[in-house]
Amino acid sequence: MTSISDQLVDALGIMIMGMGLVFIFLSVLIVGIGIVAKLCPAPVVAKPDALPSPIATNRLDPKLVAAITSAIHQYRA
Repeated sequence: MTSISDQLVDALGIMIMGMGLVFIFLSVLIVGIGIVAKLCPAPVVAKPDALPSPIATNRLDPKLVAAITSAIHQYRA
């Protein structure tokens, strides 16, 4: 059997090795993502000149509004 101090030293070594590997992996991942971001830039989306007004595009069928309102009242009752 080994002493408790030997076991603690082994545990500390394994912990430091594991944390170091995770740090290295995350560092490589960040660098890799940065390289890919520079090599493949995001496409530029052209903005439309004139956007339709929200009032003109939000035309709802009155029958649909009545059906939804009725369903809400029945659910709450």
